[in-house]
Amino acid sequence: MAILDSKGRLFGKINFLDLGAALVILLVIFGIFLFPGTSGSVAQIGEEKVPIEVDLVVRGLNVRDPEQLFKNGLTKGGKTNVIIRNQPHGQIEIKSIKQLPRTINVTQPDGTVKELPDPKTNNFSTDLLLTLDGKARKTDNGLVLGNSKVKIGMPFELEGFNYSFNATVIDVREKNK
Repeated sequence: MAILDSKGRLFGKINFLDLGAALVILLVIFGIFLFPGTSGSVAQIGEEKVPIEVDLVVRGLNVRDPEQLFKNGLTKGGKTNVIIRNQPHGQIEIKSIKQLPRTINVTQPDGTVKELPDPKTNNFSTDLLLTLDGKARKTDNGLVLGNSKVKIGMPFELEGFNYSFNATVIDVREKNK
């Protein structure tokens, strides 16, 4: 009795190609369950989160009454929804809000330049400096808030009950414990 017959069957009973396919399927199942790899969120459970502060600047926010915005939505000590790179992160506490004055550079007769208040200020445009408090994972490449690295220059979208606007990160730091 030959090991392989004329039809490609082992010992005249099992097709050689079917046996090979069954072995590949078993190896794949074995590899998935015994060697799942390092991807996935299970490895992140034990990671320690550190408190951070993120400074954001908002330029040219068009709003009729900034004080009304601060009373009804964007309040110090309140929370705001943060969206980083089109991925919702969740709510983060607002540590401070500061309205920045609108200024203009004016050349002086002696050739120097002074920064003076803008006399023709657009009443519906305002600049803000915000500081947010949150918790992030510390990695070798920086701080990670949610699933996104937080670095200077990246845009954040802030959203609340009566507002939705973009801001730019100007500083990221670990909070002193």
